[in-house]
Amino acid sequence: MSASSTALPVSANRLTKGQKTWINFKKSWRLHLLMVLPMLYYVLFEALPLYGLQIAFRDYSPADGIMDSAWIGLKHYIDFFSDWEWSNIVVNTVSISLYSILAGFPIPVLLALFIHVNQKKVLKKLTQNVSYIPHFISTVVMVGLLQQLFHTQYGVLAAIYRLFGNYNSPPDLFYLKSSFRHIFVWSGVWQNMGWSTIVYVAALSGVSQELHEAAKIDGASRFRRVLSVDLPAILPTVSIMLIMRFGSIMSVGYEKVYLMQHSMNIDVSEVISTYVYKRGISAGRQSYGTAIGLMNSVINSGMVILVNLIAGWLSDGEAGLF
Repeated sequence: MSASSTALPVSANRLTKGQKTWINFKKSWRLHLLMVLPMLYYVLFEALPLYGLQIAFRDYSPADGIMDSAWIGLKHYIDFFSDWEWSNIVVNTVSISLYSILAGFPIPVLLALFIHVNQKKVLKKLTQNVSYIPHFISTVVMVGLLQQLFHTQYGVLAAIYRLFGNYNSPPDLFYLKSSFRHIFVWSGVWQNMGWSTIVYVAALSGVSQELHEAAKIDGASRFRRVLSVDLPAILPTVSIMLIMRFGSIMSVGYEKVYLMQHSMNIDVSEVISTYVYKRGISAGRQSYGTAIGLMNSVINSGMVILVNLIAGWLSDGEAGLF
């Protein structure tokens, strides 16, 4: 019996790496089967479209196809930087994106901390549900709500004016150029802050209760435990989310900007995504639109690397994606 019991490990050790892989695959083939559809999705919609990026350097014509279209190098980039609008478009895009990060990034973290420390389950569930619901409002409906809110005759703002005895029409904030960025950013903060808390609430649920017990013994108040226990525990998650957010600094949501855009605020609302739609897709210049989109992707990728390096340097390598 001892000989047979020692024979099994010896035979297992003689298996090649490929045989071990095949045995493990047969044991968990159902899990591998679940990966087929996600892999097909990424191959069809993420990997194969990379082949079409070359039209950014070609004078693409659907009749000629990709390979038969003339190679023109960096002409589309020269045309973009020769356009008198390019600097204003880039400034608008970056300013709106930075404004969104500064205004919208800390609020979900604070809301997640509030939900975590709340001991009343009913209030906690109510806060979560109420803050999640706006995320599911479509962009078209959201812009319609903003128009109704700031309407000078029957909007909520006009009703507040009349409530305080002022029967003059309030300023039409929706059509004011100076208010476009504020309305765009803060409506986005309200709509998405609850949804963004999901990651932080999940991270807070993994905080060790032993740390809280030790802090209680040391006489720490609940607020002090939030600062010394909860917040440091989720800082790596916060850092990763911030890095990912900077990775889309050149990508401002196209749909909402386009729906809020009109002739009175075009100077501050024209961003790269709407410019690509108007000058690229609508004008039939697919190559031009692809070239600008590729430039955006390269800048966003560079921002991810840069912010990741800064986060790693500030945290001695403890925070960051890689």
